Amino acid sequence: MEHSPRRVLIVIDVQNDYVGGNLPIEYPPVELSLANIGRAMDAAGAAAVPVVVVHHVLPKAAPVLAKGSPGAELHGTVAARSRDHYVLKSQAGALSGTGLEEWLRARQVDTVTIVGYMTHNCDFSTVVQALHAGFAVEVLSDATGALPYANRAGSATAEEIHRIVTVVMQSNFAAVMSTAEWIDILHTGRPPERDTIYASNQRARFSTAD
Repeated sequence: MEHSPRRVLIVIDVQNDYVGGNLPIEYPPVELSLANIGRAMDAAGAAAVPVVVVHHVLPKAAPVLAKGSPGAELHGTVAARSRDHYVLKSQAGALSGTGLEEWLRARQVDTVTIVGYMTHNCDFSTVVQALHAGFAVEVLSDATGALPYANRAGSATAEEIHRIVTVVMQSNFAAVMSTAEWIDILHTGRPPERDTIYASNQRARFSTAD
């Protein structure tokens, strides 16, 4: 008999500073990811999948997500929708000192689905934490988003960061899929496609371009 996942949707840091604020998401376009975050929350509610909303707040002097600032507030896409649990955090990983892991275990959750911001920071940190804690992890790539970086190590566009991080996550850490695929999985119960480091590397080494 096939195992039916006990799944929770974790909505990470969908806050105003990421939507035209001081740290704007660039890829995928934020309007697209916001719409898909809303779709995922609505689909979760319809399928009786609990929704956890995570909220990252930093000290008042911080340039982004500062306590009490409009930029730190949850975006209306998330704030206007119902949720089953709320988590306030000050570090990247949503399982760091928040009690979220205990909340999940108390409900016998075995699978977490992650949406929100940013793909390469709080999302990825939470993915790794959840995997190491023994949860199966899913990421909805078109309901997340990245921004560009430039520092002493080099530079990368938002698209490059998002693409590379999601490829890395799919290779070992999570099942990466679109929001539409995930909604179909909720309806059909089929398992998501997962991968391995070895298989991902073999394809890159030996696949030929068409």
